[in-house]
Amino acid sequence: MIKINLDRIMLEKGVTSKELAEKIGITPANLSILKTGKAKGIRFNTLEKICEVLDCQPGEIVEWIRE
Repeated sequence: MIKINLDRIMLEKGVTSKELAEKIGITPANLSILKTGKAKGIRFNTLEKICEVLDCQPGEIVEWIRE
């Protein structure tokens, strides 16, 4: 199972959904889909922008959990 930890990272960094969406160039609705884990995928350039804004590594956002 893939777990998305974006909410936790955003909280730790003090970044709101609206702020992050604006800075990475996606709609708040699409960011919400990503945060809830309902997205079917993520583009590498979007992941790169998220990591840049939140100053984190991709592995902090996306985590694989053995079922």
